[in-house]
Amino acid sequence: MVQVTFVRRDGSRRSVKARSGQSLMEAAIDNGVDGIDAVCGGACSCATCHVYVDDDWLVRLSTPAPLERELIGTLDAVRPSSRLSCQIKLCDDLDGLVVTTPAFQQQ
Repeated sequence: MVQVTFVRRDGSRRSVKARSGQSLMEAAIDNGVDGIDAVCGGACSCATCHVYVDDDWLVRLSTPAPLERELIGTLDAVRPSSRLSCQIKLCDDLDGLVVTTPAFQQQ
């Protein structure tokens, strides 16, 4: 199991357990994490699963594919740490991953 912590705009944190091989988006949906809408269901076509990856973890992720970069480019609140959670596959090396959900996605 991989532990992931989601941080909200108010600084509150929610840690969840996920299966290795599962996407970060799937882990969020399975655990009812607020701020991950995933309208396209993980097809990398909507950007409603946008997260900011903590800088300490960003270097551990693979480089975003061109389609992911293109979708992120359509968002207003883009940062260098912006990623789509549907494109992050969880593995043992990502145990402890910390991401922040953008304010505009939180209810």
